[in-house]
Amino acid sequence: MIHPSARSGKLPLVPLALSTLLPLAMLASQAQAQEECERGALAEIYCDENGDMVADRPSDESEWANPDTLIFAYTPVEDPAIYSDIWQPFIEHLEEVTDRDVRFFAVQSNSAQVEAMRSGRLHIAGFSTGPTPFAVNLAGAVPFALMGSDDGRFGYTLQLYTHVDSGIDEMEDLKGKRVAHTSPTSNSGNQAPRALFPEMGIVPGEDYEVVYSGSHDQSMLGVVAQDYDAAPVASEVVDRMAARGLYDPEDVKIIYESDSFPTTSYNYAHNLHPDLVEKIEEAFFSFEFEGTELGEEFEGVEKFIPINYQDNWKVIRTIQNANGVEYTPDNLQ
Repeated sequence: MIHPSARSGKLPLVPLALSTLLPLAMLASQAQAQEECERGALAEIYCDENGDMVADRPSDESEWANPDTLIFAYTPVEDPAIYSDIWQPFIEHLEEVTDRDVRFFAVQSNSAQVEAMRSGRLHIAGFSTGPTPFAVNLAGAVPFALMGSDDGRFGYTLQLYTHVDSGIDEMEDLKGKRVAHTSPTSNSGNQAPRALFPEMGIVPGEDYEVVYSGSHDQSMLGVVAQDYDAAPVASEVVDRMAARGLYDPEDVKIIYESDSFPTTSYNYAHNLHPDLVEKIEEAFFSFEFEGTELGEEFEGVEKFIPINYQDNWKVIRTIQNANGVEYTPDNLQ
């Protein structure tokens, strides 16, 4: 079944509001009915008997979800309408392979996106690197793919930008400055700097003032406008911004770049019917980026490649553990 709006060439774009979701208290009550099981760091409504660090599919087949309409959401971005159009070729491919209607939902925050999957209102989602462990542990998300190249390479780096006229040339020059971090749960925008910068003699929040901008886009534009002295951001985001002409690369400079991290994870809800999961994975791994708007937006990406949370997010969990991160709703921003 193909959604009528897809046939007309325009996808529905509906904001995913936090107020429309089931209260966490109602969902937490389900834990009382959950049998005792191995779960590691997962919320009490999930089990992890096989030790792969993600929620097991419910043992009771009556609890498997098999919806006629699939809800897909990409990470929170500055202009969701643009990404609705960019994702259109993939949405149509996903509809064809799964034989389901697929609706693209715009999310306004990481917390809204995670709670949407936890509530059962979101079936497939791309979660940013840092929030992925929250999605896994709080919402039962199962990471299975990310964007990469034909030879299996993937990843992005933390890049620390400053304005060319800032007078900042090395890490030590950040002392006493005003530096934009994106949000508390962001990997490259906050968690990684807090874990890595002290090794270089700079402690965020002590040696410089941390100001949360809300997004990588806002951090970068703030550096360009000299509202912030510097900003740690994700390389893939600023590369796309430059490609769209949102800033002039000549106005900024990089004073630090990290090793690579995994990119946005693509997940399905843990309770989806296994036959549906098989079709979802087929759709991702058979999609051809070349010649599509998605391929143009994510330059250098050639396909979705299979991954697993336990192995590919180990470095991220290590960084978050070093920062004392606990996977609770209150800590998800």
